[in-house]
Amino acid sequence: MDLQRYFVELARYHEWATRRLFDQHLATLSEEHWYCDTSLFFHSIHGTLNHLLVTDNTWHARFAEGLSPRTPLDAELHVDRGALCEALIAAVGRWAPWIESLASSRFDGDLVYTRNNGQTVRVPFAAALGHVFNHATHHRGQISAGLTAMGRPGPELDWVYKLQQEVKPS
Repeated sequence: MDLQRYFVELARYHEWATRRLFDQHLATLSEEHWYCDTSLFFHSIHGTLNHLLVTDNTWHARFAEGLSPRTPLDAELHVDRGALCEALIAAVGRWAPWIESLASSRFDGDLVYTRNNGQTVRVPFAAALGHVFNHATHHRGQISAGLTAMGRPGPELDWVYKLQQEVKPS
């Protein structure tokens, strides 16, 4: 599998895992549990999802538009949980089509952007793109820990589950 195909699949996993988390685990979560501090890095499930939206938007702007937004990592982009879910689903859904549009040679280059502190950074394009999806997996894992701390079942979000769903019986 070439790098472009790999990253398209990783982007599809990113969308699948986010949708699965919402549909199977967060849709029925009470308001109290949605907003309560469960000792996650961004305190609550709500705070963590807002962080995921901030970072997804920031990285997409860096990669796809050559922009470097300076949004605080703990910004609350949406107070309303429905609007937050819709925005995050839209954000994760734009990666695969964008990656498919790239020339394969792009994965061998660098990404140059400006961090929130004003520092200009140059990193390998493919490795930084991998970070986007790895970062989201990390925070979905934190949300899973928060859910299990509340006594709820832990989401099964491993990539291999998505792959198994896609296997056609022989």
